[in-house]
Amino acid sequence: MSEAILRDVQKLAELFKAGGWKELRVEFPGGSLLLSEDLSTPSLGGTPVAAPAPVPVVPASAVATPAAPAQTAAPFAVASAPVDPAWTAIVAPNLGTFYRAPKPGSPPFVEVGQRVTAETEICLIEVMKLFTSVKAGVAGTIRQVCAEDAQLVEGGTILFYIGAD
Repeated sequence: MSEAILRDVQKLAELFKAGGWKELRVEFPGGSLLLSEDLSTPSLGGTPVAAPAPVPVVPASAVATPAAPAQTAAPFAVASAPVDPAWTAIVAPNLGTFYRAPKPGSPPFVEVGQRVTAETEICLIEVMKLFTSVKAGVAGTIRQVCAEDAQLVEGGTILFYIGAD
């Protein structure tokens, strides 16, 4: 399965879970997708499917420091510079594509060393053409950018660290 299709399926699964839907069926040239909370629902091919393994969810408050980079290629990268324990981690509110700028070719919302207020817009997270504005949430100075522009991030992924002034 191509990386783009896998990303789209991940986005659909996240929206399915967040939307409280009971079932979603998508048919397209060359394939189909069925998401259902009812394990007895027959698959699109007509036979019941085994229950998927549960996906662990880590609350954003449990994320304090970036994890060490994995040895295998992963879609999520974290800056490797030292982190002051006094800094506040700003995390992705949901799964989506992280954008540092409001549109391609525009300057980023914020840069390292820039002072921000709690209401300062610092980035966008996009899922299926729906953009969520992320605000700093705390006043301080941007100390570290932890995600690459246009990178797919999960909810709870650390995007920035902000230090008190």
